[in-house]
Amino acid sequence: MTGTKSPLLALPGAVPAEGPDEGVAAHYGEIFPEQRRLAAGEGFVDLSHRGVITVTGEDRLSWLHLLLTQHVSQLPPHQATEALILSPHGHVEHALYLVDDGSTVWAHVEPGTQQALIAYLESMKFFYRVEVRDATADYAVVHLPNGSSASAEGAAAVREVSPGGSAAGPYGRDLFVPRDRLEALAAGYGPAAGIWAYEALRIEAHRPRLGFETDHRTIPHEVDWLTTAVHLQKGCYRGQETVARVHNLGRPPRRLVFLHLDGLEETLPPHGTEVRLASDPDGRALGFVTSSARHHELGPIALAIVKRNVPVDAPLLAGTVPAAQEVVVPQ
Repeated sequence: MTGTKSPLLALPGAVPAEGPDEGVAAHYGEIFPEQRRLAAGEGFVDLSHRGVITVTGEDRLSWLHLLLTQHVSQLPPHQATEALILSPHGHVEHALYLVDDGSTVWAHVEPGTQQALIAYLESMKFFYRVEVRDATADYAVVHLPNGSSASAEGAAAVREVSPGGSAAGPYGRDLFVPRDRLEALAAGYGPAAGIWAYEALRIEAHRPRLGFETDHRTIPHEVDWLTTAVHLQKGCYRGQETVARVHNLGRPPRRLVFLHLDGLEETLPPHGTEVRLASDPDGRALGFVTSSARHHELGPIALAIVKRNVPVDAPLLAGTVPAAQEVVVPQ
């Protein structure tokens, strides 16, 4: 479904997003009011550009338990969780936001990644009684923020994440709705908020996103996925040896940090902007910006990956933008 435009782009004021979030609205003409409404539990976010996969069959949970970083063999129906698929060397390859409804596992993933994920899952089916399906063409994801009173009636499945729970992602409910009913159902969810508002609140909450806070070298420890997407008492999944070794014997080579950016700068440092010590602006890059946004209360903010030994109190530069860091992953 990559490249498919959401019908909700026809809503008044809709401005299309670009890059990985192409296909949905960046905003609907009210950037900060959209954030404020989401933070207050009002409205919804169109995430219909995300991939959707389903897994059915009586072995679905025991089979996924062998492949994912999360403990899902006894996952109760309707309990949201988050899980990763790692490379043999422990690097993050996929992030799944999933829920089981008692007969089907529903998961949404980054736009355009579902094909590679399904190919891997299909290669691991062996004799297990499971069926994996790309359901992106039939179902769309809609996010209702924490506190929303909107009805989820009409959704095929609901994934609810509460503050303090064990699953990551912006707090609230992710609805898997029939794609052909997206417009009709969205009309009952309240005012629309764009992906920019959703991303600003994600960055504020220090929550990583695959392809933004990760690259080909990322291990879960670096971006704080150990707290939400990895079960440290289970084994039997690809990359588990690296997870256990780094957790028990060492520290990750890099760490995620939250940045308060200088509000006087007109532009935000884009993904990939090099991060250096403010005291050594011409020195070696110590990391890079992964995501940035303008927040309705905090002003310009960002997440970045830096080397583990960067002093936690050191003022930084994100490109040319002064930045104060806030610890996410301990040094």
